[in-house]
Amino acid sequence: MHLGYLRKAYRYLLKRIRELKIHWKLYLFQSFLATLVLFIIALTLSIENAVVIASIASTAFIVFTQPSSPPAVPRRIFWGHVLGFCIGCLVNLIPHQYMLTDALVYALAVGLCIFLMMIMDLKHAPAAGTALGVAITGFSPGVLIAVVTSALVLSMAQSRMKGFLKDLA
Repeated sequence: MHLGYLRKAYRYLLKRIRELKIHWKLYLFQSFLATLVLFIIALTLSIENAVVIASIASTAFIVFTQPSSPPAVPRRIFWGHVLGFCIGCLVNLIPHQYMLTDALVYALAVGLCIFLMMIMDLKHAPAAGTALGVAITGFSPGVLIAVVTSALVLSMAQSRMKGFLKDLA
C-alpha cells in the first residue's frame, strides 16, 4: 500500500516537473507581477493592517494564477472585500470580552460574509478573511483605506492585465 502511494506521488512529481519545464517563464512572469503589485500595496499599509494583508495576498494569488476564474472578476474582488469590511465592522460592535464570545463573533463575521456574498453573487473567498480580520481589529480609517485601496488596485490589475495573464492552475 505504501509503495503504491509512493508511485503515485512520484508520477505526480514528474508531471509537475514536465509542466514547469514548459511554463517556467509564465510562472516567473506572473509571480513577479504579483510581487510588484503587492509591493505597491504594502507601501500604503501599516502594521495595524497585518490581519487584512493576508486576505489581500490571497486575492493576489487568485488574480495572478487564475485570472479567468469567477472569483477573479474585478466586481467580486472589490465589492467582496468592501462587504467583508462592512460585516467585520458590524459584528465587532457585538460585545465580546471572553474567549467564547470572541470565537462566536469571529465565526459570525465569516459566516455572515459567506451568506451575503452568495446572495449578492460576490463569491470571493479571501473577502471572508477580510471580514474576520476587521472583526478582530475593529474599525479604523487606516483599515478602511487599506481594504479599499488594496481591492481597487487588485481589481484594476486584473482588468488591465487580463490579456497578459494565463491560468496557471
